[in-house]
Amino acid sequence: MPVPLPPALERVLDLLRCPMCRTHRIRPGRGVLRCPAGHTFDIARHGYAGLLTGTRATSGDDAAMVRARERFLSAGGYARIRDAVTRLAAAAAPERATVLDVGCGTGYYLAGVLDRLPGARGLGLDTSVRALRAAARAHDRAGTAAWDVFRPLPLATGVADVVLDVFAPRNPAEFHRVLRPAGRLIVVRPTGRHLAELRERLPAAVTVDPAKERRLHRALDPFFAVAATEQVEYGADLAGEEALDLLGMTPSARHLSRADLSDEAPLPDRVTVSVLATAYRPR
Repeated sequence: MPVPLPPALERVLDLLRCPMCRTHRIRPGRGVLRCPAGHTFDIARHGYAGLLTGTRATSGDDAAMVRARERFLSAGGYARIRDAVTRLAAAAAPERATVLDVGCGTGYYLAGVLDRLPGARGLGLDTSVRALRAAARAHDRAGTAAWDVFRPLPLATGVADVVLDVFAPRNPAEFHRVLRPAGRLIVVRPTGRHLAELRERLPAAVTVDPAKERRLHRALDPFFAVAATEQVEYGADLAGEEALDLLGMTPSARHLSRADLSDEAPLPDRVTVSVLATAYRPR
């Protein structure tokens, strides 16, 4: 039986362009999306559009990482980060904004922005089908699609009022192309103090490159200027299995084995959350 077009995905179809042709609009068919040239793309039964074809740059979060992320975020550990993202988005977005979340994961940050902007619609893109299954049900005004940020985005030019990039890879030229002239790009990235207690306990955990901030600004500067920055830093208590979930949802999960967690030294019950959230305006 063909999968019906989810209402949230129908809301954002006008934004999409065929990733094969790069120009044609995509329209619904019987359980698929298709362009006039005959290219077709599946609608997954979980509610997202399968636009990504061919070899992927990365498989994204796996099932265990997504479950850990959902548990940790639902407990409120990163709520202050979501609040900052929402404030920066709301400060620049019109009443009926279009919000694009690139590397949307489970849709946590996109849902927060849409809650703040009742007239807005959203589109989340991610390469992980496991994460998209969660993102597709994160908000009734958020459509979702499988896509790789390192490729040209399957979107028309100048259609987004806000682009979110939260702990995700970046494609500055494409972000600039899809943003409207008065739009905002919001980038969240960790500082060197972020989760320092976990890294001290687990030397194999991924560290924050000291040159990361310089590289970020060098990459964005040809396309964007800083409009506003918020530093979000606080101590977060970790109860029960939250420390394991926090580790399990980060890139460190790919570098740690059970042996890394099996010695007698316990995981910390409190960590420093430290990020920078910046709104950029297009040049």
